[in-house]
Amino acid sequence: MNDPVNHPEPVELYGPAYKRDPYPLYTKLRDAGPIHRVRFPSGVGAWLVTGYDAAQATLTDPRLGKNHDLGNDRWRALASIMPEPQHSRLQVHLLHQDPPKHTTMRRLVTDTFAPRRVEELRPRIQEIADELVDAMPATGGADVVACFAARFPFRVLAEVIGLPAEAASRFRREWCKVVQPVGPKDPGRPGYEALLRELQRYITDIVADKHNHPDDGLLGRLVTAHDAGDLTREELDSMIFQLLVAGQEPVTNQISTALTTLLRHPAHLARLRDDPALLPAAVEELLRYDSAFELTTWRFLAQDDDLHGTTVPAGDSVIVSLCAANRDPARFPDADTLDFDRSPNPHLAFGHGIHFCPAATLARVELQVALGTLLARLPALAPAAAADELDWIPAVLARGVDSLPVTYADRT
Repeated sequence: MNDPVNHPEPVELYGPAYKRDPYPLYTKLRDAGPIHRVRFPSGVGAWLVTGYDAAQATLTDPRLGKNHDLGNDRWRALASIMPEPQHSRLQVHLLHQDPPKHTTMRRLVTDTFAPRRVEELRPRIQEIADELVDAMPATGGADVVACFAARFPFRVLAEVIGLPAEAASRFRREWCKVVQPVGPKDPGRPGYEALLRELQRYITDIVADKHNHPDDGLLGRLVTAHDAGDLTREELDSMIFQLLVAGQEPVTNQISTALTTLLRHPAHLARLRDDPALLPAAVEELLRYDSAFELTTWRFLAQDDDLHGTTVPAGDSVIVSLCAANRDPARFPDADTLDFDRSPNPHLAFGHGIHFCPAATLARVELQVALGTLLARLPALAPAAAADELDWIPAVLARGVDSLPVTYADRT
C-alpha cells in the first residue's frame, strides 16, 4: 500500500480553466491510478476516486460512511464551515446519513418520485415547459438559463412536493447558492450567512403552513412524520432544505450542460430535433458525457484503511468523480465521443448504491421534456457566445453555466 505521507502534492481542483473543461485533468489522473490527493478552493483536502470500476466499488463500500461526525478535525476545520445554527439544522439530510437512519428517511420520499407517478405528471411538466417558452422573446434570442433552465425545475418541483403557491412565489433562487460555502474570512461571508438565515426562516414558514393546513403531499407527509416522532425537527428542516436545493439546482445545471454540449455538436442537435424518439437515449448519453453532478459529497473511513491500494486516514474525505468515471474508456468505448446510439450506457450520473438519487426518474423526464421542447419550439437554435466566453459556476461538486445566450428564428 502507498504511504499517504509520501504521496505527491495534492492536485488543485479549481480555477476557471479547470471548471471550463476538467476532462483532460481527469484523464491524466485516471491514467495514473484510481485514487489521488486533491485540494479544493477552501483549502480542504480530499481523496479523489477517478476510474469507473473504482468509483462503483467506492459507492458501495460499506466501510465508507456519509455522516459528518466521521470527519476528522483536519477535515472539519475547513469543510464544515456552514455556521450554526444552520449547520446543525440543515446538514442532517439523506446525503449525510448512513443506515439505518438513512433507510428510514429515504423511505419517506421514494413514493413521491416513483416512476409511475412521475410519468403521470409528464403532461403537466410539458405544460410548464411550454408556458416558459411562450414567455421567451418571440424571435432573436435569449439567455436560456435565465428564461427557462433556472425556472423550469423549481416550478416542477413545487408541484411534485406540494409546495403552496404562495410559498413558491416567495422562493429566491439565490438561496440555492448556500451549497457553495463561503469561508469565515471571505468578504462574502456576511451575505452568505444572510442567505442561510433567510432560507431557514422560509423553511420554518413552510413547516408552520403544513401544520395549519395538513395534506398528503410530500412536504405534508414529512411534517406528519415529524409529529409522529419519526423525524427530529433538525431532520425535517434538513430534508426540506435538500428537496428545495438538491431537487432543482442540479436539473438547472444539467439542462445548461446538455444544451452547451448540443450547441457544440450541431449535427447531434439537428438529429435530435428531427427525431424526438431519440430523446430518452440522448438524455442518457448527455448525462454520461457531461454530468451536473461532477463529484459526489464526502465519504469517510472510520479507521485508517486501504482504499484502491492507498492507505487513507480515518476521517479524511473521500470523493468520487462521477464525470471521470463516465469518461473511462475501460468502460465506455470512445468515451470522449458523444454517441446517441451508445448501448448499454451504465453511467453513474445519478450515483450508485444506497445513495442513488431518489429523484432520478423525475430528473430524466424533466430533461427529456426540457430539451425536446426547446429544440422543437426554437428553430435554428445556435449559440450567441463563444464556448470560452461562458462562465461556469464555481461550485465544488457541480457543473453548469450561470448564463447561456442563444439565438433562434421565430418561436413556434
